[in-house]
Parts: sequence; structure tokens; C-alpha cells
Amino acid sequence: MRIEKLATLKNAWKLAKGYWVSEERWRARGLLAAIVALNLGIVYINVLINAWRNTFYNVLNERNRDGFISALGDFSLLAGIFIVIAGYQLYLRMMLTIRWRKWLTEQYLGDWLSNQTFYRMKLVDRENTDNPDQRISEDINLFVSHALTLSLGLLREGVTLISFIVILWHMSGTLEIPLGQTVFVVGGYLVWAAIAYAGLGTWLTVKLGKPLVSLNFIQQRYEADFRFSLMRLRENSESVALYKGQKEEEKNFLARFQRVFGNYWQLMNLNKRLTWFTSGYGQLSIIFGILVAAPRYFANKISLGEMFQIADAYGTVQSSLSFFIDSFTQLAEWKAVIDRLGQFSTNMEKVQALRSEVTEPEIRRQAQPELAVEELDVLRPDGHRLLTDFSLRLLPGDSLLVSGPSGCGKSTLLRALAGIWPFGRGTINFPADKQALFLPQKSYIPIATLRQAIGYPGLTRPVEDDQLRLVLEECRLSFLAGRLDDMEDWAQVLSLGEQQRLAFARVLLQQPDILILDEATTALDEPTEQQLYRLIKEQLPQAILISVGHRSTLLQYHQAKLELDGRGGWTMLSAGA
Repeated sequence: MRIEKLATLKNAWKLAKGYWVSEERWRARGLLAAIVALNLGIVYINVLINAWRNTFYNVLNERNRDGFISALGDFSLLAGIFIVIAGYQLYLRMMLTIRWRKWLTEQYLGDWLSNQTFYRMKLVDRENTDNPDQRISEDINLFVSHALTLSLGLLREGVTLISFIVILWHMSGTLEIPLGQTVFVVGGYLVWAAIAYAGLGTWLTVKLGKPLVSLNFIQQRYEADFRFSLMRLRENSESVALYKGQKEEEKNFLARFQRVFGNYWQLMNLNKRLTWFTSGYGQLSIIFGILVAAPRYFANKISLGEMFQIADAYGTVQSSLSFFIDSFTQLAEWKAVIDRLGQFSTNMEKVQALRSEVTEPEIRRQAQPELAVEELDVLRPDGHRLLTDFSLRLLPGDSLLVSGPSGCGKSTLLRALAGIWPFGRGTINFPADKQALFLPQKSYIPIATLRQAIGYPGLTRPVEDDQLRLVLEECRLSFLAGRLDDMEDWAQVLSLGEQQRLAFARVLLQQPDILILDEATTALDEPTEQQLYRLIKEQLPQAILISVGHRSTLLQYHQAKLELDGRGGWTMLSAGA
């Protein structure tokens, strides 16, 4: 248990420290200092209000009208100052929260997107990395907000505790406990009563609520899995409809939701028992201070005002000591967030470390016009060899068709050429300062305007609307010519064939020097496929073209054919062979 707590604190520090030593550190430290100062101001106002209670209830007891009005004026001033300080304290804390969250989000996005980590995690760490999108969008927000709320709350309650213990000790007097002929005198007995009461409550709360940590962790995972399965249906609605698979999808959805339901039921029962205890504890706390101060009041050792001041001070001390009880659910959630973010960071680090542990094909940029592959081996993650000792040399204008049985490594070879496949060895020499474009079978289309979607990930030169419309017409997408500035989820609006034609429109606009097509025309009819290849040959005559495809009609657009057997062997033939 102790080791687990230390690991949690270590992960929390690892997640937090970067921001406080970053380029944002002085602004962050300044904001934190201002927030701490305002919190201390709130504590000081509370001390003054506690003293005010003594005066207020005494003038009430004396039926002193002038003193009553004067006390109301004093309270109005204290309350006004409190309101102003509390408002600015919240404002600055929210400012620090969003700035810290922004910085931490940028760090996680940078790590996740650098060196294709987001892609490699799917290959080498599929089991341990669940829902990275939720880790970045939700857990970072929870980590930052809980870290500030809990740490500032602990500071405020700590200072409050010290301040009001002094008041309570001063007003407690002594408690005489006769035992036989011996009388034990207990100084500051109200302080000891508060400590004992809060200590017992904290211990029982921890015992009752300990399972919340793991249950919260699991609940977040089940919720994310359920949400992701629903998103999958939305993205593949046409395929599911054609398969008439809605019943199977419903069964899968309900099975995933059953996990959400079952775990939530456990959370519900645990929270019920914990709330019974904390509510009972809180209700008893309301009168406990009066009960322990009552003997001194009835012995005429304190006035009514002092009794209420003691009750308020006792309640404040007990509340400060009960900080962990009141924050237990939030602490449990924060620990679960730390564990998830820590695991996500560790998994990204493992993937990054894999780059130095696993031999990868070396990508070089050289001042030469040709694309050269030398002694390339391509492997699957399990070590199965897909390609052995492969060498290739393509000059500007050359074209190559890659074919072979399903699963033989055609697409994997293209991933190796793109530099995103980490399993293999050899050298790939790209022409320096030359643009390469890779088109997969289903190209990514962002949620954006059509103009931005066509130019994704970004055009190197401005393009006139007339040219965009011409390219759309050439790719048989003229019906979209009037929608250049429409914002849509085009992957849902367009059919797969239309999406493939839109990808070819990107090719014609971006004019790459090296074009690699991975079965990029599978959803097109042969006449449309042939038209698009003719456009490439006409408009990009000096581009190096590599295609993966099965149709024999593609041979006429390529000079050579590479056949893979999936066992490491390969054969290079002329297109006419």
C-alpha cells in the first residue's frame, strides 16, 4: 500500500513538474503566488468573522440595539471584502487551470504525434493503450483541475487549522476529569476532541472508500469503450446497413454497456455506504462543538457569545481536519486519472524507446534525382519476414506496380517507404527537396471546408477557385464545384469512390514528385480508374509512381511489376512480361 502511494505521488510529480519549470514558469508561479495570497486573505477574514460572532451574540444576549446595528455594519464590511477576494481567487485559479491544461495538452499531443507514435502504439502496444483521445481531452483537464483544487484546498485548510486551533485552545480552558482521588486536568480539551473526532472519521472513510479508486479507473475505461463503439457505427453506417448488421451491433453495444452498468452499480452501492457515513458524520459535526462547549457555558465560565465563537471555531477546526473525508471521492478520481495518464506516458515512452531497440529501415535524403532502396528487409511485428534483401532504383518518370496475394506485404512495403513501419532494416534514399505523397485505400479527409479538404495537409502555393473547379471536374466531382467553402464531415458525406476521386484531386493540385498509391482505386470503375491514371501520366510526367493493385488494366500505366510471395521472396518483371 505504501509503495502504491509513493508511486502515485511520483507519477503526479512527473506529470506536474514540467509546467512549473517550462517557459511559462514565471507567469505560472506569479498566478499561483497571487492565488495563495488570496486564499490566506480568505482565512484571515474567516478569523475576523469568528471574533465578530462573539461580539454579535453578546449584543443580542444583552438586547443592545446600537451594538447590534454596529455589528451588522462590521459584518457587511467583512462580507464585502470576502466576496471580492473569493471572486478574484476563483478567477485567477481558473486562469491558471486553463493555461496549465493548454501547456500539458500541447506536450501530450507533441509526444503522441511525434515520430508516428500514435501509429506505432497500435502496432506494439495495442492492449495497454485504451482511448488516447480521452486521456488527452478529458484526463488532462481532470488532472489539472483536481491538482489545483486539492493542493490549494490543503494549503487553505492547513492554515485555517493552525489559526483556529490557536483560537480554540485559548478559549477551551481546562477540563477536569476525576478518577478516584486523582483529578486529571486536560488543557485545550476542545482541540483534542476535534482531533480525535476528525481522526476517527478519516480512518473510517478511507476504509469504506478505498475501492473507489479502482472502480473509477475501470468506469472511465468502460465508458470510453462504449462511446468508441458508437462512433465506429457512425463511421461505418453504410457497411453495417448493407450487411444488415444492426442486430449484431445492438448486441455488441448492449454487451459493452452491460460492463458500464455493472461497474456503475458497484460504484453506486459503495457511494451509498460512504455517503451514509459522511452525511451522518457531517450532521453530528453541526452540534458536536456546542455539546463539548456546553459544560463551560452552564458553569458560567463563558458567555453566550463565547460559546458561539467556540462552536464556530470548533466547526472550522473539525472541517479542516476532515479535509480528506470531504475530498475522498475527488482524491480517488484524481488517483485514477494519474494512473491513466502515467500509463499513457509510459506507453509512449516505450514506443519511443523501441526506435533505438528495434532495427528500422533508414530513411535518407540525398542530392540525387532517383528513389533508391538498398538491401531492404521488411518484417511483421512477430518477426515473420515479408521481404528480404530488396533493392530498387527508380528515376523521375519511372513507374512500378506492386502485386501479390493478400497479406504478402504489399501495403507494409509502402509503409516502410513512407518511414512509418518500424520492423525491418536496410536503406531508403529519397531525392532531397522532393515532395512525396502517399494515398492509402481510404484517404483521410478532415472535418473542414471542401477547399481545405482537397488541399490537406496543406498546399505549398495558392490555388485559384477556377483551378479547383477544373480539378474537381477532371476527377468527376463537378457536382462539388459550388461547395468549396462548405464545412462538412466529408468522410460521411462522400461515398468511398468519391473519397478516392477527391484524393486524386489532391494529387493533381499538389503535384508531388513521388506518388505512392496503395490500392487507391479499389472503389472505382475501370473507366474512371483509367481516366485518373491518364491524368497523372499527363500532368505529372516526371513523377515517380508506385502503385499497389490487382487489376490487370493497371499494367499499361507502369513500366515494371514487382511480385511478392509473402515469404520474403520477390520478383521484378517488366510490365509487358
